[in-house]
Amino acid sequence: MTSRAVTFSKVEKTYKRPRLLGAAYHTAVQDLSFDIPTGEITGLLGLNGAGKTTIMKLITGLLFPTAGSLRVFGLPPSGQPAKAKVGFLPELPYFPPQVKPGAALAYYGRLSGLSGKDLSLAVEAALERTGLEPHADKRVAEFSKGMLQRLGLAQALLHRPDLLVLDEPVSGLDPLAIHDIRKLLAGLNAEGRTIFLSSHSISEVEKLCGRVLIMVRGRLAKTVARAEWEAAPGGLESIFVEAVK
Repeated sequence: MTSRAVTFSKVEKTYKRPRLLGAAYHTAVQDLSFDIPTGEITGLLGLNGAGKTTIMKLITGLLFPTAGSLRVFGLPPSGQPAKAKVGFLPELPYFPPQVKPGAALAYYGRLSGLSGKDLSLAVEAALERTGLEPHADKRVAEFSKGMLQRLGLAQALLHRPDLLVLDEPVSGLDPLAIHDIRKLLAGLNAEGRTIFLSSHSISEVEKLCGRVLIMVRGRLAKTVARAEWEAAPGGLESIFVEAVK
């Protein structure tokens, strides 16, 4: 396996929005080059509109770059071999409200190519790993925000991916739920999984990550290693504020 889980090389993504007369163009990320090393937890910080979600959708093959190239474990991200290695948690995970968590996970498991006993075992393991086993008989409509987030993580973990791409994994959660998610992610990383996460919570990024990318208006403004923010008087927050001014 390559020592780089993800490689961006001069990537640009421009959106075209049709208008009554002509079209409008918006460049979400430009001249973007960085690596995500395997086995690490890398964080992504930036103000709203900085390009964070675009980056994650590019990695998962949901979007295609306008220019430049990127690879996931040395593979094109849009192909099935790369997709099989990636688990994705969107910022607002959605599941049909009338189903139970096991049924929701079984649906996504089949999309990932799981079936039969392998699928049943994977669903059971994901529910247990994310603490949802006691709630297996509830319908998704009864779930709190924290439980929905856990179900989203269970979906991302289902096929045992090598890389987890997590868009705001602790958004809107209470302190106990945040603690549980942090512990889960640290455990997954200790097992060798690479994690790439975005968050507006700088303190959570500080606790989890070994390295952080700071985006400003679609460009990579700064890459910060843990040793650097631990030595800074104001920690990662002071570095971030200075970078986005």
